[in-house]
Amino acid sequence: MNSGSKFSFLPGVSALAFATALWLIAIPQAHAQAFNVVYSFTGSDGANPVDGFTADGAGNLYATTFNGGAYGHGVIFKITSGQESVLYSFQGGTDGANPEGGVLLDSSGNLYGTTTAGGAHGLGTVYKVSSGGQESVLYSFAGGKDGATPKSNLVIDSSGDIWGTTTAGGVHDQGTIFRLWLNKRKNLWYEQRVHVFGDGKDGQVPVAGVFLDAAGNAYGTTSGGGEYGYGTVYELERPHFRETILWSFKDEADGAVPYAGVIADSSGNLYGAATEGGEGGQAGGGTIFELAKQSTGFTFSVIYPYPGWGISGSFRSLLMDSSGNLYGSTHCDGNNDSGTVYELSPSGTSWNFNQLYLFSGGSDGQYSFSNPVLVNGVLYGTTQYGGANGAGVVWSVTP
Repeated sequence: MNSGSKFSFLPGVSALAFATALWLIAIPQAHAQAFNVVYSFTGSDGANPVDGFTADGAGNLYATTFNGGAYGHGVIFKITSGQESVLYSFQGGTDGANPEGGVLLDSSGNLYGTTTAGGAHGLGTVYKVSSGGQESVLYSFAGGKDGATPKSNLVIDSSGDIWGTTTAGGVHDQGTIFRLWLNKRKNLWYEQRVHVFGDGKDGQVPVAGVFLDAAGNAYGTTSGGGEYGYGTVYELERPHFRETILWSFKDEADGAVPYAGVIADSSGNLYGAATEGGEGGQAGGGTIFELAKQSTGFTFSVIYPYPGWGISGSFRSLLMDSSGNLYGSTHCDGNNDSGTVYELSPSGTSWNFNQLYLFSGGSDGQYSFSNPVLVNGVLYGTTQYGGANGAGVVWSVTP
């Protein structure tokens, strides 16, 4: 599978994949009793979530669905004590449509996110939903030299500016990194294109958003481009945000096509996931990788090669807890190729892998495109399909 692939699933099953499947089935389901379906979507309340949650201080969960809702164009929803409430249903017009990314929560209870479609030009939006449920579009993407089709989560920097990426648009139509800043006098948001991806080695088509460190430097991934055409990890260094490619994926043991972004630990080491490649190259199921921060830059290493085939690894960014454990989910690996939830715990210079749950593809859900969130020791996420109504579920599992 090449770097242009997006959501194609399950090529022919090879002998390696069959052996992997047997190995996964043989894993004792010691943690299965800790798994719960918190909520099954019906369609009218949202359908097919393709990202995970943001949690507030009270443990309430906030997220989006790509489809469903009152108008069929997706919703923003809240989970409280296992009950779902729709905060906003996208109408599919200038208000936006079909969000793939999650939401960002500010200290006042406002939510921010992106839609892949809709807006003034039909090419996606950055929106805000107030704590009272009022939606406003902060920016509509116009395509061309401007960005288009954002799928990323957002971050807010210390100045209150909003950062994200688009998968299309820019001079070469390969995506952009943008920053929205508020003109307080006019009460209008303006866009600055911090970086426009070219047609070659600097990367193409960023699906994930950016991570900002304490100094304001930006880090992220592209799902294509780079020296070998299989994606990159990049850095934009302040004050001029010149791009440095930290790693170009080869579609070998290192992995390929990272849809997930990167996160960092307290030492500035970066962690991420490649959706394809790994052991077996194109037959691999992706990798979990580390870029260890050194005085002269970063050193790349694979900390876990996820067994599987094709596009079966982690799609969204990892979660790191206070003990340094990493958590993630996959979308078409495990039992019935329906996805998994896993944990990686550090042990000296190595990492221990623990399979927390394997989805069956039935009432428990199918295809977890979710980044997990940890609330009071319990992981929460979503699946795109499955559940009682086939429209996806909210799941929880206790590590």
